[in-house]
Amino acid sequence: MSGPSSAATGPAPAAASSTAHESLPKAARRQAGALARALVTPSYPATPLFAQSPRRRLRRVPYGVAMVLTAILVPSTAQVLSHDYGVGGGVATLLGIAQTTPLLLSVTRPLQAWWIVFLADLVCAFVVLGTADHLQNRVWPWLPGGIIGYLFLLLALALREPRRTLVAVWLVTGAAGLALGMAFPDKSNGSNVIMFVLSGVVLLVAGALRERGDAQRRLAEQETISEAERARRTLLEERARIARELHDVVAHHMSVITVQADSAPYRIGGLPSDAEREFSTIAATARESLAEMRRLLGVLRSEETRGERAPQPGLGQVPQLVEATVRAGIPTTLTVADDVAGLEPLPQAVGLSAYRIVQEALANVVRHAPGAATRVAISAEDRSALTLLVVNGPPDSAPTKPLETSGTGHGLIGMVERVRLVGGMLDTGPLPDGGFRVAARLPLVDLEETDPS
Repeated sequence: MSGPSSAATGPAPAAASSTAHESLPKAARRQAGALARALVTPSYPATPLFAQSPRRRLRRVPYGVAMVLTAILVPSTAQVLSHDYGVGGGVATLLGIAQTTPLLLSVTRPLQAWWIVFLADLVCAFVVLGTADHLQNRVWPWLPGGIIGYLFLLLALALREPRRTLVAVWLVTGAAGLALGMAFPDKSNGSNVIMFVLSGVVLLVAGALRERGDAQRRLAEQETISEAERARRTLLEERARIARELHDVVAHHMSVITVQADSAPYRIGGLPSDAEREFSTIAATARESLAEMRRLLGVLRSEETRGERAPQPGLGQVPQLVEATVRAGIPTTLTVADDVAGLEPLPQAVGLSAYRIVQEALANVVRHAPGAATRVAISAEDRSALTLLVVNGPPDSAPTKPLETSGTGHGLIGMVERVRLVGGMLDTGPLPDGGFRVAARLPLVDLEETDPS
């Protein structure tokens, strides 16, 4: 359970400087005031013990324990007070109820229940003093039934309240026992010392277990958040990488538009002045768009990213990629259907995406399935789509360190983003024999024609 929600949120340096030079009496008074406030400030909200447990049966355990203890301790405490300490039957029953029924309240509000039980135990100790003849060789000031209920109440308190509250409760318990023992030394027989030790052990052990559980839960939550953030960062990095690569493709087209628009009046004679101005406007707009793209690329490029000067690869570089994979120790075969040659020239975005998908698939084989026989197949589907298939068998040996590092390192995430870029489809998954399959379909028609919107 969490501690009180009214924790101080002031600036830490200022608080540290204000308490660094205070005197010892002032520091003692400040700590005593903090302990006193902890005794009257229960945790919020008043959720039941084990309320966060996913098991319904475990959430009911505190209620069952409280009901069983109450049913046992009420009659037994009343009988002990009546027969062993000479207290009247009615008073004994009332004291038994006051000392044990607050255990039902301790499931949700243990601090309030502690106040009731603590005061009831003190009243019981003074009531028993009136029967001095019955105190010979009897436990006092804490009675046996009261000790049992009190310890279970402290257990519930330690599972709910913060450390400062537990220390305050322990000190108050010890101070009350010490005061009664000093006030009536001939009546006390050491139960105050036993109560002080047992209460400290219960609070210490249960509090430590509660804090350990809280720490583990926070760690699990942080790991979940970190994993989600890591996946999100990987996705953003891959999208930025794709955007940087596509910049070269789009920049080339924009440059061609600019050159054609600027040279149109010289290549085509007899153009009217309105047409020349239109071509001039097209060229200026293309140059402005190209400048905006370069500024956008500067935003996407991180400080450690260097500009790529090599031309962007395409489908024609896949054979070299397969050869490099074979040199890395992976027996790889490449099959290119005859109808693929008739598709040239491919759209640059499609060719680049095809190359990167094959590159990532082969890189994953090298990393995770060393020595596995791999097959790469490229075909055309009715001249409307390019189909890629990379299939590898089970690894010949356990994966060690990567032998190939030419991929982006983002694996399936990069493939998904590249297929999504051109409006295609991707199908990946393990095979029954232990291998893996990557199949991609990249449409060759314009995205505008396939966009359902």
